[in-house]
Amino acid sequence: MTSQVKLTVTDRNGRRCVSTDSPWEPVVGYSRALRAGNLIFVTGTLGLEPDGQFKPTLSDQTRRALEIIIAAIEALGGKTTDVVRTRMYVTDISRWREAAEVHGEYFESIRPATTMVQISKLIDDNAMIEIEADAVVHEEAKPFST
Repeated sequence: MTSQVKLTVTDRNGRRCVSTDSPWEPVVGYSRALRAGNLIFVTGTLGLEPDGQFKPTLSDQTRRALEIIIAAIEALGGKTTDVVRTRMYVTDISRWREAAEVHGEYFESIRPATTMVQISKLIDDNAMIEIEADAVVHEEAKPFST
């Protein structure tokens, strides 16, 4: 599910950081995602396609944003199943089901804590959704011995 996502992983101040080379990262001064210990935080992510454009549907933009988020988590040693919280910011809450159904494709069996709220506008006029995610990376469980 993580196709065509360009990632750069660096170490900064004792944390591993991921950049996706979005046009806003150097201006604002942020990382797409960072890992501190076993925690991964993914910043608000738009469904920006590799060509720098947005597809016209909320479903497509949601899917692309989640592809980028999962790729960033995996680049930092996490998995989709490590996601514990997502936040979705949409520009038209009346279309919530379109975003929710795509979110459900990724997280149906995981069921992270999730919030969806309407906001008036995002950083790009063509963007309809921005998604954040938090993950807790767990080591493989070892069987209990008695």
